Amino acid sequence: MLTIDGSMGEGGGQILRTSLALSLVTQEPFRIQRIRAGRKKPGLRRQHLTAIKAAQTIAKARVTGADLGSQQITFEPGAVSAGDYLFDVGTAGSTTLVLQTVLLALLLAPAESRLVLRGGTHNPAAPPFEFIHKAYLPLLARMGLQATASLLRPGFYPAGGGEIEVHIQPSRGSRRPLVLTERGAVRQIRAKAMVSALPGHIGQRELKVIGRAFDLSPEELDLVEVAQPSGPGNAVHLEVVCQHVTELFTGFGERGVPAERVASHVIDQARSYLESNGAVGPHLADQLLLPMVITGGGTFTTSTPTRHTLTNFQPIEQFCRIQVDVRPLEGERHRIDLEMRGETP
Repeated sequence: MLTIDGSMGEGGGQILRTSLALSLVTQEPFRIQRIRAGRKKPGLRRQHLTAIKAAQTIAKARVTGADLGSQQITFEPGAVSAGDYLFDVGTAGSTTLVLQTVLLALLLAPAESRLVLRGGTHNPAAPPFEFIHKAYLPLLARMGLQATASLLRPGFYPAGGGEIEVHIQPSRGSRRPLVLTERGAVRQIRAKAMVSALPGHIGQRELKVIGRAFDLSPEELDLVEVAQPSGPGNAVHLEVVCQHVTELFTGFGERGVPAERVASHVIDQARSYLESNGAVGPHLADQLLLPMVITGGGTFTTSTPTRHTLTNFQPIEQFCRIQVDVRPLEGERHRIDLEMRGETP
């Protein structure tokens, strides 16, 4: 049984989620110790327990130690079963992080699956729904991995109450490595501000700042006031559509932080991406590693890899016969290669 050190690298929950996902696709049992040791409140939180429960359910896995606050679990997967599943975080914990725990395994299952995930859909420390829908899933489709996602109801931190639905198609015969070294010309930039149980002028101010920075037309600025909100929240998304890839950058409103500052943070993210000349931004770089494991490797360029991305390399190399290489190019641009040393899961 593999032993994973949950304190390695940035020491957060991503090591657990990556290990669960890889255990499901490789059928390799593992023990993880010192879970989230790098966090102020170490051990399992509710959204981590939901991810474990989801992985356990789809593979009828044997699990020990999965309790709130636990810093060690063992996970022994069985065969993954396609199906119709509902997973409820029960708080504003991220639905998209739970999705990423089980998505790859269900893509390898022999039949279609449907997931309904309830909880937070727009969380500051996780990919928002729009990132999954606009940036992540289209690249998976390019790799022969077919899944579609719908936002049934947005849920902002701290109230939660959101819901997403995901349809997953089996993809064993259609997988292909990702090669994404150039993003191509920028074709469009557009922005969307979402406000939930808050004054609409917050989103209007965010869009005004972004529109001025990128010289956007009114048709490229969209204000969404959430109907029947479950709680207050605000997010503003900036979508950069390029020839070969779409990137999405998000800022979240916070109490006491002016809307203009939230918008400026998003602008800074987008400008940093555009100036780096990498094909994908730092968050998308992090998310692409696991699907590349099941498609036989590949390559992409990005800006300087984050500590989060570098941490993900370690469990990947422990579970799979894969070598991950990072090579600096000009400026902030880096090339990341995943080379298979054995059979693709």
